[in-house]
Amino acid sequence: MSGLPDGDLPGLFEAADAASLDGQRRYVRTVRLRLVLAVLAAVFGVFSWTVGRIDLAAIGTAIALAAVTVTEVNLKSTRPEDRWYDGRALAESAKSLAWKFSVGGAPFGKAGPEDAAERGFIEQLGSLLEEAPTTAITPSKRPVVTDAMRALRAADLATRKEVYLRERIVDQQDWYAGKARRNERQAGWWRTSLLTIEVAGICAALARAVGAVRIDLAGVVAAVIAAGTAWMSLRQLSTLARAYTFAANELGIVRGRLELVDEEEAWSAEVADAEDAVSREHTMWRASRTRPSG
Repeated sequence: MSGLPDGDLPGLFEAADAASLDGQRRYVRTVRLRLVLAVLAAVFGVFSWTVGRIDLAAIGTAIALAAVTVTEVNLKSTRPEDRWYDGRALAESAKSLAWKFSVGGAPFGKAGPEDAAERGFIEQLGSLLEEAPTTAITPSKRPVVTDAMRALRAADLATRKEVYLRERIVDQQDWYAGKARRNERQAGWWRTSLLTIEVAGICAALARAVGAVRIDLAGVVAAVIAAGTAWMSLRQLSTLARAYTFAANELGIVRGRLELVDEEEAWSAEVADAEDAVSREHTMWRASRTRPSG
């Protein structure tokens, strides 16, 4: 039996996930453009290209700096990072509730009436929607309880256990482990690159000091280093690598506990604890993001 791919999760997940992905794309794209423009302004500042009495390079610097200001104002006014963070938090909360309901995790255990469990699930999703910021959702026509969710909930404990372990816990554990390795590699690459650029900047400054070159490249190098450092701060590669490593290991422990369960009441409680562990990692991720003030 298959699990719950994103296409079989509630409409609230779809709405929040779409908003989050849109906000992430807009935020990362705008920040990247701002950093590139700042470096471009520094490059223009190195040269002088005069036509008549007008220095076109200086005009290029002014245009680049003006564009930096425009992108900064756009970020402050539209705040796509709010859409990203709030949407992701809402989407993961809806996903967690959907898995609890579908496999019989507390508070949607199999001991009580099925219609009461479904009503309780719908009410909790409704509470999430009421508390959600308006930036966190987009329209969705998907049902609150999908056919795949009902089919999984109707399965026996052994089937629900096998699907939950494979499609939720192991899948999430693999995702965290993969992201940890990827972030660590990228952090190492960025650290090496910035160190190389710093050495190049020192060489460029010394070359100009002894008259070997007349162009002041130190300012450009400084701008590149500042942009690279800001990008690393945005991505938080090393911090996330450590957090993802911890999450993968914690889910390994959760997996071990779940594998030992063989009766319904204990299963319901363990699923609730497992989803708390997954939610805790998303809460830590959200708290780690730096929100601009204002």
